[in-house]
Amino acid sequence: MIDPKTDDVEALIREACETFIMPRFRALGEGEVVEKDGPMDLVTVADREAEVFLTEHLEKLVAGSKVIGEEAVSQGLTSPDLLLEDRDLWLVDPVDGTYNFVQGSDRFGVMVAFLRGGETVKSWIFLPVEDGCVIAEKGAGARLRGEPSAPRRGVPFSEATGDYSKVYVDEPHRSILDAGVARSAGTHQGRCSAHGYTELARGIQDYFVQYIMTPWDHAPGQLIVEEAGGRFALMPSGERYTPVPRRNQPMLITGDAAVWEDYAHQLMAG
Repeated sequence: MIDPKTDDVEALIREACETFIMPRFRALGEGEVVEKDGPMDLVTVADREAEVFLTEHLEKLVAGSKVIGEEAVSQGLTSPDLLLEDRDLWLVDPVDGTYNFVQGSDRFGVMVAFLRGGETVKSWIFLPVEDGCVIAEKGAGARLRGEPSAPRRGVPFSEATGDYSKVYVDEPHRSILDAGVARSAGTHQGRCSAHGYTELARGIQDYFVQYIMTPWDHAPGQLIVEEAGGRFALMPSGERYTPVPRRNQPMLITGDAAVWEDYAHQLMAG
């Protein structure tokens, strides 16, 4: 079995950004933004064109592999149910943080994961505005521009800062989590998994609360966070996240695995 070379995938991601995404940043024209399921759930011509490009080229890197892309799923062209099969798969989020991208915020990124046997074995999160790519390989750590990731360690919850976009959370979980995050040192609504996960790995924040269980939003970040020494698990059970179709539910990600239990208790105490 052939493993994709990390440099080859990064080069494809960069080409997609240079060709389809960055020329539209703060320059989207009329008709180039469409609502999917509501005003916060958007797709642009940049999302769709970048995903088509990445799908074609990633599938060529590994014979027999298939791409599950966010936009292809939304158009009914493929299905997350492929994740239940034992095959080589790619998960692609061509513009993670599309709402931010449309608003002209630099909090967006491109996320790609390569899965073999149901496990994410390589992942890439590219942040176009800062021209930085975080790359992780199972058992080999996570790196940004070749430097090892450096999450914060041992931070008490009362001093911890996090990312919690409550707009995506349904009741009764929203009220519970609203009360829980208030016990920490503060949160912001980043609305971008690509930035949230890389900020954990880089020690910029301490925890990240997620709720929408779309696998392309989580598989790339999971490998990066876990390879950096963090923990990625569902609340309140503590079950480790795996990239399969799931119902929406609270999930806590910490840059330091040792604090997960305490943070989860504080968040779910109501």
